[in-house]
Amino acid sequence: MALSFSTNALANEATSPKTVANTEQQCPAILKHTVRKLHSSEQVDLCQAYQGKTLLIVNTASNCGYTPQFKALEALYQEYKDDGLVILGFPSDNFFQEEDEEKDTAEVCFVNYGVTFPMFATTVVRGDDAHPIFKELEEKTAAPYWNFYKYLVSNDGQSVQRFSSKIEPQSDELVTAIKQQL
Repeated sequence: MALSFSTNALANEATSPKTVANTEQQCPAILKHTVRKLHSSEQVDLCQAYQGKTLLIVNTASNCGYTPQFKALEALYQEYKDDGLVILGFPSDNFFQEEDEEKDTAEVCFVNYGVTFPMFATTVVRGDDAHPIFKELEEKTAAPYWNFYKYLVSNDGQSVQRFSSKIEPQSDELVTAIKQQL
């Protein structure tokens, strides 16, 4: 009977307001946002979905010389997702290389490149109007200078490493950094 009581007590504690508040406090600032999925009305609470995961945040574009990196990003995701890596793609038109319509961006990502990692609505990634996620990344490193900048965020959100567009997703440099974080 005591075991049953302990289990119930733990279940009640997990949903208590105090525990929810502690979880929110533990969530890194970079994840304290809700964002809309690409070409969808579905909203994703980033803390709830990705807290405790190692993240590779990428600002993407559909019509860029680096767009073929989608294929390598997907391969990287497939290789390391079971180890705790999540790639988060944020299409951006900051460099004037994104489709005007989200349905067209979605086609490039999901149909042309077979992306299965989370992709979100077109996002401003630099300047005064930058999304708070990218403001946080800029504060910790620097704003992206071009499309397909990659930000490796530790599972506690405290460490951020920035990789330029020229760094291929499956380069030794990036893969080594990912393995160190996992």
